[in-house]
Amino acid sequence: MRLTIHRGSQQIGGSCIELESGSGDRLVLDVGRPLDAPRGITGLLAETLDLSRPATVIISHPHMDHWGLLNEVPANWPVWTGDKSGQLIRLTSELFNEPVGRHLHTWHARSGAFNIGPFQVTPHLTDHSAFDAYMLSIGCDGKTIFYTGDFRTHGRKSSLIERTLASVRGVDVLITEGTNLRSDKPVVQEADLELEFVRLSERTPRHLFVDWSAQNIDRTVTLFRAARRSGRDLIVDLYAADVLDTVAVNTAVPHPASPDFPELKVVITRRLAALYRRKGRDRFVSRHAESPRGRSAASLVEGRPAIIMARRSLVEDFAAKGLVFTERDAFVHSSWSGYLKARNGSVAWDKAQKVGADTCLIHTSGHASADELARFANVLNPKRLVPVHGIQWDDHGLELPPVMRLADGQVWDVP
Repeated sequence: MRLTIHRGSQQIGGSCIELESGSGDRLVLDVGRPLDAPRGITGLLAETLDLSRPATVIISHPHMDHWGLLNEVPANWPVWTGDKSGQLIRLTSELFNEPVGRHLHTWHARSGAFNIGPFQVTPHLTDHSAFDAYMLSIGCDGKTIFYTGDFRTHGRKSSLIERTLASVRGVDVLITEGTNLRSDKPVVQEADLELEFVRLSERTPRHLFVDWSAQNIDRTVTLFRAARRSGRDLIVDLYAADVLDTVAVNTAVPHPASPDFPELKVVITRRLAALYRRKGRDRFVSRHAESPRGRSAASLVEGRPAIIMARRSLVEDFAAKGLVFTERDAFVHSSWSGYLKARNGSVAWDKAQKVGADTCLIHTSGHASADELARFANVLNPKRLVPVHGIQWDDHGLELPPVMRLADGQVWDVP
């Protein structure tokens, strides 16, 4: 079997890894869009990926740096991913990007192993900030390749990591991410964040405005639990409600239509409502606007203290309806701190600080700490470890299994 990292050996994001069997069958693990690629730019597939020969693509999870170039691979290449992952990919692409115009084959979290040509693929549901994320165990030609995708061990699904470590044996090659090597990103338990939000609620007279990703379901659960514990509602936008509609079926995720989660409300804002209507989803907007859970931004001005989703575009629509930051509020950035340094990334933060609101960074990484990466690798005990999705693999300072360092485009015959 041959292994090629087409992109990802020296960078975070844009992952694309190929396995080729002795018979010439090919699996491509992820076709991610580079994180630094400008919006609208095409032709970003790695030049070393041969598009003239058949292949099957497997997407590990629904973050764009792992699936964002799907529309650039040949239309006759089959694509596989988790069932909820596939739904989230479609939702995101149809709303904000070019729709994924192809069929997605999917597996369920409990599907077990399945075959793609000579490859036996076993998905392992894992702990990550993306919902329905998987590690992949792939057997072929008498070898076992294990791909971590992106993972962590401090989220609400950390027990899945221990389950995987207890069940997987005989790994020849471990392909593992290294996002947090030499990183100062916070790595704390989601349960600890919940307590931080509760404490912040207790000292904040009015609203907690929180900027977080709608697809970070762990964070939504954390905020919902904090809202319930502090006697507040959690107010999410239409897109977050759409994400919850997508993933909540047969799960314990809060759902805006469920009687089990009365504290979860949906705010209807001008631009998101217009976007959904342009996409032909008028009924979705109407359903939430006419629901007892629906809220207007104006109604929140004098409403009881709540935890309110406050991404930048929402803040602008809130202000148009009189819902602005005051010294009695708090504003929380609950995403990677680097986004605050990006263009327009600190607009809401700056506005909140200017009026004397309490500004806080309450976040934990979607990726494992360096020590946990090493623990995972050493328990799995592969014959070779192939590093990807990291920029500090040459200066990690960790005790690891034997490392096979590959360059982008380098072909390696697995021994």
